[in-house]
Amino acid sequence: MNTAKPSLPTLSRRERFLKPALGLALSLATAGAMAQAPASMKLATVVWVGYGPFYVADALNLYKKHGLKVSLQVFNDPALIPAAIASGAVDGGMLTYDQVVGQVAAGRAMKVVMPIDYSNGGDAIVADQSITKVADFKGKKIGYNPLSPSDFLLSYALKTVNLSEKDITPVNMTPESVPAAMASGQLPIGVTYEPSLSQILGQGGGKKFKVVFSSKDAPGLIADVLVFDQKVIQAKPKEIEGIVKTYLDGLAYMKAKPDESAKIIGKLMGVSAAEVKEQLKGVYNIPLAEMPKAFAKSKETTSYYGSGEVIGQLLKAKGQITTIPPTEATFHDAFVKALAK
Repeated sequence: MNTAKPSLPTLSRRERFLKPALGLALSLATAGAMAQAPASMKLATVVWVGYGPFYVADALNLYKKHGLKVSLQVFNDPALIPAAIASGAVDGGMLTYDQVVGQVAAGRAMKVVMPIDYSNGGDAIVADQSITKVADFKGKKIGYNPLSPSDFLLSYALKTVNLSEKDITPVNMTPESVPAAMASGQLPIGVTYEPSLSQILGQGGGKKFKVVFSSKDAPGLIADVLVFDQKVIQAKPKEIEGIVKTYLDGLAYMKAKPDESAKIIGKLMGVSAAEVKEQLKGVYNIPLAEMPKAFAKSKETTSYYGSGEVIGQLLKAKGQITTIPPTEATFHDAFVKALAK
């Protein structure tokens, strides 16, 4: 899905010697073409059903009416996206809010410009039938991706029963690797998200593995967000506004045409339309009217103030950050506020 940046039109040596009137006409035509050319943007993403509105927008080129040409750069490992944003390899990306807290704590000026969704069961810790509760995790091998939403969900679950990473045997692997590892018997417990979650639960006729703890047990704590570096926000505000508007167009299309949207999303995710509809039950895509609540001061975990406090404490306890950043430093809410008026 990588798309090369379009080259700007140039004049040949012969064209530089055309008579002045024709040269002026060519210059004006070239300037007009450049003015009409869509602005190119690159967004980093992973395969996650909650990003469905972006996938629909990409497939239907809904960006065009906002004067944009956006290419999605699909990453297998979400932990690699912050570095891609920081380096400028992409203009922005889709992260979970805990990743943003970690990046800001490390001194990077990454900011949430729009809430996308929060996981409502789409991220989960799955285990074989011998394990019935989180307390049973003690001393067990658990496969998950460090410094990712899976890591955060596991940390939160362990904390609820007064356990920590020291009480388990961590096995480093990507979310996509968890299904095969569990199927082979290498792991009794794994942490992953859709579509890998459904792959695991479908094994053995649905009787081999089960969900022990999921994001439904911690609403709002695993929240997906659209993120840009402060420099990009300052340099490309119109483009970012266009991306936010296009996301909303994609979400509206999903509401109006759920069957067609499920086919589009399934094609990118490599699953059937029926599976997409099932997986969408595990996420909540936030409508524009509710977006400002994410930026408002509240103790609710659906607010960045509420979830950020819990996230910061967990990340600090794990040694992933030394100081919890102010919540205000993690977001730029101007785009949402302007559109929600």
